[in-house]
Amino acid sequence: MPMSKGGYVYIVSNKHRTVLYIGVTSNLSARAHEHKHGEGSDYTQKYNCTDLIYYESFPTIEEAIAREKQLKNWKRKWKEELIQKFNPEMKDLYVEVSELR
Repeated sequence: MPMSKGGYVYIVSNKHRTVLYIGVTSNLSARAHEHKHGEGSDYTQKYNCTDLIYYESFPTIEEAIAREKQLKNWKRKWKEELIQKFNPEMKDLYVEVSELR
């Protein structure tokens, strides 16, 4: 059985924090770089979601995908509370995760 690669669930937002996008990846620093430079999904490009404001790491990508599905079903208020606990200032964490390479 092949080893499963770890994964991350993350939330990116626009500068005004009016849009939240939840995604999953096995390489958070590379994915954050893509969003920062407008190479994310069509949705994130359309709404200028360039700032990484939240992330969680998991031992397997499957666990990260399960968490992504869970978070996507949450009310916005719950997501905002989760982000606030992790990142009270809702600052862009791009520099922090770019060091994960």
